[in-house]
Amino acid sequence: QVQLVESGGGLVQAGGSLRLSCAASGRSVSTSAMGWYRQTPAKQRELVANITRSGGTNYADSVKGRFSISSDNAKNTVYLQMNSLKPEDTAVYYCNANSWGSVYWGQGTQVTVSS
Repeated sequence: QVQLVESGGGLVQAGGSLRLSCAASGRSVSTSAMGWYRQTPAKQRELVANITRSGGTNYADSVKGRFSISSDNAKNTVYLQMNSLKPEDTAVYYCNANSWGSVYWGQGTQVTVSS
């Protein structure tokens, strides 16, 4: 079993920045990929960005050029640096990890961007 603990959400003004972190822990955890999704009451959960263990990245078009995902494989931790935040980025952000063929989710962290 893998546990994901997220941190770094909060309230920020438009144009500001936030950094999310997610640490995976558990017996024999080895993540092949980790990423971030987000969800609002009006929309389904959507991919924001993900990163493979070898460093390959993928971003939603809406965040390209503003968000950056990175990871520390030794710590099984993934980060999401969010710059130039917009009110439409407001959502609950969920960490996601693939480990030994199973998918795990964090509890979610709220990001609110005020205009």
